[in-house]
Amino acid sequence: MSEIEVLTQSTPSIIVDHVTKRFIKRNSHSFKEAFVGWLRGRKVRADSFTALEDVTFQVGEGESVAVLGFNGSGKSTSLKLVSGVLEPDEGIVLTRGRVAGLIEVGAGFHPDLTGRENVFLNAAILGMSRAETEARFDEILEFSEIGDFIDQEVKHYSSGMFMRLAFSVAIHVDLDILLVDEVLSVGDAPFREKCRVRIQQLAETGVTMLVVSHDMKMVEELCERGIVINRGRKIFDGPIVDAIDVLKKSRR
Repeated sequence: MSEIEVLTQSTPSIIVDHVTKRFIKRNSHSFKEAFVGWLRGRKVRADSFTALEDVTFQVGEGESVAVLGFNGSGKSTSLKLVSGVLEPDEGIVLTRGRVAGLIEVGAGFHPDLTGRENVFLNAAILGMSRAETEARFDEILEFSEIGDFIDQEVKHYSSGMFMRLAFSVAIHVDLDILLVDEVLSVGDAPFREKCRVRIQQLAETGVTMLVVSHDMKMVEELCERGIVINRGRKIFDGPIVDAIDVLKKSRR
C-alpha cells in the first residue's frame, strides 16, 4: 500500500504527498537589464531554486496545524500550494471542502469598485453565492469597522481600511479549510485582537486550519501540532511545543 493510500484512510482535509516546488531565478534584475544584455549578445542565465523538496504531511478534519520556519524556508509556498495558487512540480496536493486563504488578503479587490462592490466580488472569488454574501453583508461591514466608507471606491482607502475590509470578507466565508499566513499584522492592536478571537472561534467550530506565523504565542494558543520546514525540507512534525523548540534550536 502506498503512503498516499495510508494517509487517505483517515479522511484528512489536506494531503501534501511528496511535493517538490521549484522556481526560476534569473541573473538579470530588470527587463531593461535583460534587454541590454540581449543587445550585447549576453545570455540571461536562469537558475532553478528549490523552495520545497519532497515534503509530505496531512492535516485531519478540524485540526489546526502551524507551519514553522525562518524566512525563505518554504512556509508560504506550502500554503500557496494547498490553496491552489501554485501547482507542485512533483507530488500531489489534495484538499477536501471549501478552502479560503488569508494569504494575500484582498488580492481579488478592484481599486475602481466601491467597498460594497468589492465585498460581493471577493466573496464570489472565495466561493460564496450572492445570496450568502447578502446574508453576511452586515456582519462583514460591522467587523471591518469602515462604516460609511463602504460606498467609496477602495482606491481612496487607507491601507488599514483596505486590509480590514478584505480580512473581514475572508473570515465570514462558509469554509472547511482556512489558510492563514501572517495576517494578524492587519490594523491596530484592538483590531488584531478581534481577528485573533475570530480565528480562534473558527477553530473551535471545527474549521481545519493551516497557519504560518512568526508569533509563537499565537500559534501555541491556536495549534496543537507544528510542522517545521528548514530550507525546503520538513525536519519535524509533532506537538506544537516541541515544534517551537526544534525551530529555536535550528537557529543556533
